[in-house]
Amino acid sequence: MSVIKELLKNLFTKPITLKYPQERKPPAERFRGRVYVDYDKCIGCGLCARDCPASAIEMVVIEPEKGIRGRRPLIDLSRCIFCGQCELSCPRKAIKFIHEYELATSDKKSLLLIPPKPKGSQKP
Repeated sequence: MSVIKELLKNLFTKPITLKYPQERKPPAERFRGRVYVDYDKCIGCGLCARDCPASAIEMVVIEPEKGIRGRRPLIDLSRCIFCGQCELSCPRKAIKFIHEYELATSDKKSLLLIPPKPKGSQKP
């Protein structure tokens, strides 16, 4: 009898779950989603790559701008464990975690955050 009683009780109540992906619940304030790098703030020190426990960050050489080192972080999100150590290590606060959490893809190359070419560089 209690099963029928429970069924009738729940039959006329609103569902608790959201109809994802049409409805999205905003993540919590301290949620660590996708990594964002502000390359204009980055000085190329390499502390983020040194401190990454998953070895998801590699410092790559770019054409140096005046007064700035010629290295920038290339981040492989398929290796990232979203621990936040790179964000804590960055002295210029160039690395942040944003609330974007939909990272599923069929193209693994789209999970690479490749540094852009410097603004003054010439195209080949």
